[in-house]
Amino acid sequence: MKVPIQKLTDLGLGVFNWVDDRLHVKKIWESTAGHHVPQSAGSWFYVFGSATLLCFMLQLVTGIMLALVYVPSADEAYATLEYLTYHQQLGWFLRAMHYWGSDFMVGIMLLHMTQVFLFGAYKYPREITWLSGLALLVCTLGLAFTGQVLRFDEDAYWGLGIGAAIMGRVPFIGQQLVDFMLGGQIIASETLSRFFALHVFVLPGSVIALVSLHLRMVLTKGINEYPVPGMVVRRETYDKEYAAILKKEGVPFFPKAIDKDIITAAFVIGAIVTCALLFGPKGPGGPADPLQIDANPRPDFWFLWIFSVAALMPAEIETFALLVGPAVIGLVLVALPFVNGTGEKSWRRRPMAVIVTILVWISLGMLTYLGVTSPWSPVMNGWSAETTPDAQILNRTPLELQGAITLQYKQCRNCHAIDGLGGERGPALTDVGLRLTKPQLVRQVVQGGGNMPAYGQNLSPSEVEALVHYMISLRPEGIPPARDTTLPRKAKN
Repeated sequence: MKVPIQKLTDLGLGVFNWVDDRLHVKKIWESTAGHHVPQSAGSWFYVFGSATLLCFMLQLVTGIMLALVYVPSADEAYATLEYLTYHQQLGWFLRAMHYWGSDFMVGIMLLHMTQVFLFGAYKYPREITWLSGLALLVCTLGLAFTGQVLRFDEDAYWGLGIGAAIMGRVPFIGQQLVDFMLGGQIIASETLSRFFALHVFVLPGSVIALVSLHLRMVLTKGINEYPVPGMVVRRETYDKEYAAILKKEGVPFFPKAIDKDIITAAFVIGAIVTCALLFGPKGPGGPADPLQIDANPRPDFWFLWIFSVAALMPAEIETFALLVGPAVIGLVLVALPFVNGTGEKSWRRRPMAVIVTILVWISLGMLTYLGVTSPWSPVMNGWSAETTPDAQILNRTPLELQGAITLQYKQCRNCHAIDGLGGERGPALTDVGLRLTKPQLVRQVVQGGGNMPAYGQNLSPSEVEALVHYMISLRPEGIPPARDTTLPRKAKN
């Protein structure tokens, strides 16, 4: 017996009306996907926000699948990544999708923030939209950094060590912050557990909450109209002017203004899949090992510019710049919609905004390039064949000469220069005898510190003794070596 199509249609409408009467589906649709936007907002310049959200949704899906296998333990984290990469069927592709999705998410969000800045979309009445976007950028960078740490390879270990060293410079509470971040005094399983919680629970939850706020502000205060030169923002009249624009040329976001977002979404997914297939996942590199002295770690792509800044920065301003610089930049960005919340929106009549944008992107590009090709992270066999300068071995004692041999053949000069010859990763040793006392040199060699790994298990006590005596001799002739000024100077006979 055939059921008439009209009866099926009526039944379907009845079910829908029953659900709509209780959940108000039509009202929710009309106030979200169906809300009206200026027709000028249906532009290619406005696709970056939805593309960023798409990348985040991809990260959620791939992240959940990875979490089914990943074990946040110092003993098993690296092994689980190797299993995913080399043994689990399509595990490498899943890791690659997650990695490239993260890179695309950061990159597209930076483009989105640039477009918002140039189009004056941070101005009245969209201050909270801008602030929530800044918070989303911070969370996105946090997701990228914590994701790198969870690989727990050489890059992750030494990158986290550098991050801990920076945090340890915070006055008064630096050590407490480091202990809280690492879950103790060293990088261990407790550290991975904390970063796993941040990466899987805290930061994604924060992003979801901030996205909800961000979309709420977009729906209540509208999408910024395409800026026209000469159309300025005035607090007293803008709301009425925006309502007039919607009344005159407003169109529902779906289906009238979403076409470019759909095309962009297809392009972004295709690009991520293509990169995953062609280039695969990042790492894992060598396993995290504090005794691995040949490690040449670098952060992921979007953090290479920070790597370059830290390497190029003069030592005397390093602590101040690392602690104060980010705070000042953050304060400027937060204050922007409040100190420059009215006036011209169009970038065509805001030359200073264009100049700042160009300078920022050129600087980031140059610093990123230097982060890839930096001489301060040399190939670890680059200086092994270079002889020690004659001036630095003449008139040395047999013990000091033995130290010179140790310094040469233990490849210390891959990171440290003598008389301008050698690597630039670490400080030059030409006058190290004036800067560090014997106990300080012993501690630095044996225990490591800063960016230098510990050599205690790679050198015998006699080699350490000879090496330290040689380094003490590296100072201008006639000038005494460094000494502990808290101890009384020895009396002359």
